[in-house]
Amino acid sequence: MKLITFRHLGQSKIGAVVSDNQGIDFSKLDEPISLTMLELIENHPHYLPRLKKALASPPPSTLFDLSDVEILSPLPNPISMRDAYAFRQHVATARKNRGLEMIPEFDLFPVTYFTNHLAITGPGKVLVQGHHLMKLDYELEVAIVLGKPLWNATIEECDDAIFGYMIMNDWSARYLQMEEMKLSLGPAKGKDFATSLGPWLVTKDELSLRSTPTGDVLEASMKAFLNNKLLSEGNSNSMNWTFAQILQRTSYGIHLRPGEVVGSGTVGSGCLLELNGSKITDNLWLKPGDEVRMEITGLGSLSNTIVRQEERLQGVAPTLLGGSLGNLFGQTPTGESGN
Repeated sequence: MKLITFRHLGQSKIGAVVSDNQGIDFSKLDEPISLTMLELIENHPHYLPRLKKALASPPPSTLFDLSDVEILSPLPNPISMRDAYAFRQHVATARKNRGLEMIPEFDLFPVTYFTNHLAITGPGKVLVQGHHLMKLDYELEVAIVLGKPLWNATIEECDDAIFGYMIMNDWSARYLQMEEMKLSLGPAKGKDFATSLGPWLVTKDELSLRSTPTGDVLEASMKAFLNNKLLSEGNSNSMNWTFAQILQRTSYGIHLRPGEVVGSGTVGSGCLLELNGSKITDNLWLKPGDEVRMEITGLGSLSNTIVRQEERLQGVAPTLLGGSLGNLFGQTPTGESGN
């Protein structure tokens, strides 16, 4: 099932994609389902069997043209959002480009960091400000959504708890990230302004998953295009840590809840920082008007356009736009980070 959240006539609704150009509105079923996506996920054992029957033979009155609505993030309000570091190629290449050896701890355990679950976008515009545009980058990732609670979970329990998958673009303001990560607290302002998810949330039964002793592996081609030019290409099966392994470590000592999102981290070659450092591209960064399109087999195509947003920093805006935030305090950042 390819679940969507959409806006029509000012109202947000949920439904599913039934063809390349049509969707089904769950609120128009004979037994209407007027929920948010988060509510559906939290109560999916009750609702999904009925929805599968409706999708097998959708009543014409429930159908609509996808072009007539605004597709939003399928899960606009996740309970939380973490991002992992699961592709060794990306980590190794980004470190090599900075003259660093591969960190041995990568192979010992999977790691995640919290990112801003209140700054979610779907397809369409991504609003940025001046400092975001100082080395603005995309990151090609896949994300999972939890459908069951977890606590001190086994690998099997973690796989079973995954509700579905979707495309994730972890936008990164590299200049801000470079200066703030020197303080060793992880990325913050370099990441917290936007994360794009969508266009669909695809349930596991529709995807090609390979079972392994360390967890299920999604077999899916991953591509990123900048203004219709293919720049990044990989496969989700090259994750060195499975989502089950990531969730097992994450659930140690804490209770995870349905509706939490976990990203994979960037696939190898999946961002401009890596491509520029490898001389595949030449100091290429995103600018207003650029379109980034990500395609992952089975998960659809997520397109976003960069739009510059006006700022409201009265009096200090010229200083901010002329240099780093750190320069306000007489500091100049050096170095890079590759998350």
